Amino acid sequence: MTGDAAGTDRTGPGPRPPSASASASASAWASARLPLRRKGTVTVDRDWDHEYDVVVVGSGGGGLTAAITAQLHGMSALVVEKTDRYGGSTALSGGGLWIPDNLYLQQAGQSDSFDNAMDYLDATVGDQVSRERKHAYLTRGQEMLKFLHERTDVHFKYVPNYPDYYPERKGGKPAGRTIEPETFDLRRLGPEAANLRTNELPTYGLTITQYDFRFLNMAARTWKGRRTAARLAAGAVKTLLTRAKPVALGAALVGRLRLALARSGGAMWLNSPFHELVLEDGQVVGLRIEKDGRTVNVRARRGVLFAAGGFSHSQELREKYLPRPTSASWTHSSPGQIGEVLTAGVDAGAALALMDKVWGAPSAPVPGGGLFFLVADRAVPGMVIVNGEGRRFVNEAAPYHEFVDRMYASPSAPENSWIVIDSVARKRYPFVGLVPGQKFPKGFEDEGILKTAGSVRELAAKIDVPADALEQTIARFNTLAEQGRDADFGRGDSAHDRYYGDPTLPNPNLHPLTQGPYYALPVKPGDLGTKGGLLTDAHARVLREDGTPVDGLYATGNCSAAVMGDTYPGPGSTIGPSMTFGYVAATHMKDAS
Repeated sequence: MTGDAAGTDRTGPGPRPPSASASASASAWASARLPLRRKGTVTVDRDWDHEYDVVVVGSGGGGLTAAITAQLHGMSALVVEKTDRYGGSTALSGGGLWIPDNLYLQQAGQSDSFDNAMDYLDATVGDQVSRERKHAYLTRGQEMLKFLHERTDVHFKYVPNYPDYYPERKGGKPAGRTIEPETFDLRRLGPEAANLRTNELPTYGLTITQYDFRFLNMAARTWKGRRTAARLAAGAVKTLLTRAKPVALGAALVGRLRLALARSGGAMWLNSPFHELVLEDGQVVGLRIEKDGRTVNVRARRGVLFAAGGFSHSQELREKYLPRPTSASWTHSSPGQIGEVLTAGVDAGAALALMDKVWGAPSAPVPGGGLFFLVADRAVPGMVIVNGEGRRFVNEAAPYHEFVDRMYASPSAPENSWIVIDSVARKRYPFVGLVPGQKFPKGFEDEGILKTAGSVRELAAKIDVPADALEQTIARFNTLAEQGRDADFGRGDSAHDRYYGDPTLPNPNLHPLTQGPYYALPVKPGDLGTKGGLLTDAHARVLREDGTPVDGLYATGNCSAAVMGDTYPGPGSTIGPSMTFGYVAATHMKDAS
């Protein structure tokens, strides 16, 4: 499944010029890039150890989609992965895709159109990204899903009523456009199941889809939640009896993609770091990879696709490009993303853009040095988030990407923010992965993460914020909650906010904090990955600073400048573009040959 069967083993519209900011970013990168063992590009004689039509660097959703597409179009494809696990950040994610007007939405009776979707991208992304790229995303994304649906077992289903993140803007949909992968039995992968990257999210033995998660969150409050919990528990019992290995979310998506790659005859190498591109007369013709302890030259007859993620694990590059404070310990992205493909791209002449942006993910530390991504936790009633002055600074339930931007707009927030809940909320709702009413594990206090107090004033002293300010903040919030509308920040005004709220309350996101003990946890400006990188066109070709393509080089995912600009239109706005432009790159390689 990971050999050279599909290759040859010889071992023995016009591009749009990038903005001035993109060019400046490229120049800055070139002067500050990390040292590599070798220069990022090299010109060599035609001495190839292996030859494929398409070589993909990175094994997440975009890279796997590209390789599958290449194989099914009659090209040989190799996926190289630097770590010992495949799947990248896609495998650690919720596995959702945001692709308007796709076949799964149509099957579910959800009306949409190209014009409606473009209106929404114009209202969110704006002119940060060329209309050609947005047009390509909206048209080719549908095409990619149809291709996978008809040619593979990579199948999805609509997530009912999971809203776009800005559903009230022109073209936005309160019923949402997000799809998620159908659950997948890992037994279908055979030995390759052991190499799939997995996360450590607490599921208590349940196979939880995105659709289920919303209702399971309210198991202590609604009959729908209780029925969902009972159904999932029954499924867990069945799993034990049948010895099935069902997975959902990102693991299900990558599992299906990995199976499709194997069935198509595509090759994958693990523990095979990318070293450098090979150029001849300015064209990318191959690359050097470390395999089995030695460097091998791999020819890419049709092209190389970078799909290796961004630079979220490089503290040096984070400090160079991202707002401060910043820490590599705040990222949820998969290991190994330190930006070496960006270095290689710049060495080949590529431009960069959006280098100061991340896919924001507000997070709370948990015992053992990990982070918990605060998604539903920020929408539940009986909770506020305050900065170092003890003041609210944002609609707590705002889209997570926007939330992190607002943290950086509040001077004290990135270094000193706290999520505060009372005992009523703790008994009613899940919190940082704990079920309602569950005691905080001992590690929370032993590691100094959790602060607990019988009064708001006492809590203020423990989290080092002004006591009078925190008391005033919570008193003001309680008044607004009793009135049923957050006049200060609009929490609960959007269908997005209400999705994870408590439907038994007049405003699903508001309830006073009145009963101690009160609990507080730090909130960090985490990320799902960086979103700046190699500038690409509507064909996923990497562009130079003058807008011309670097022949033979393509990019998708977080190593490319995001088609979503500096915003996040809906659930699945990372994986959807990554898979779409992986597909686009492979089809362009086929047609351009």
